[in-house]
Amino acid sequence: MTTITSTESAAGPAAPPAIAPTADVDPRAEVGDRTRVWHLAQVREGAVVGADCILGRGAYVGPGVRIGDNCKLQNYALVYEPAVLEDGVFVGPAAVFTNDVFPRAVNPDGSLKSADDWEAVGVTVRTGASIGARAVCIAPVVIGRWALVGAGSVVRSDVPDHALVAGVPARRIGWVGEAGLPLVSAGDGAWRCPRTGRLYREVDGLLAAEGARS
Repeated sequence: MTTITSTESAAGPAAPPAIAPTADVDPRAEVGDRTRVWHLAQVREGAVVGADCILGRGAYVGPGVRIGDNCKLQNYALVYEPAVLEDGVFVGPAAVFTNDVFPRAVNPDGSLKSADDWEAVGVTVRTGASIGARAVCIAPVVIGRWALVGAGSVVRSDVPDHALVAGVPARRIGWVGEAGLPLVSAGDGAWRCPRTGRLYREVDGLLAAEGARS
């Protein structure tokens, strides 16, 4: 049977995950408490999915992928190994995380490539970051904490914490706070969240909340 965790948390008492009958969860995968795996989703061998996650219809989680707690993979999101998603990550519908820098189906001699003929590299998504619908993240990029990748973007370089990026290739067009809204300039390198009022400060092209530990 699929390994499940059974630990108490602030989110609620220990409870098994809810896995749709049509989902394909490998017996060697680990799925955390209260996580919901919807129709036609696939979780491959060795993958670890934390507690209180949602894996939408047709989502794919590759072998050995690690997903933290409170993450959401929307319908048909494709997360290829060895990707790492920290806690609170959102992956929009049909977003793709690649894992092959120079993909080929065959070797120079025409033989079909096997797992031994290439080295997989993974996308890393830090705590609280969000990836928009149909975005493509090209490994081995790192998406910073609380960053936001616009829908349809192609990310081919690392994204700083709190950056709002969009386009092909993706470029920074602003900053976002934990609430996900674009920050408003408060002058002298300071930025303010219009929802929470929290202040952030930009130094040398990087942003951090005032009073936050680096």
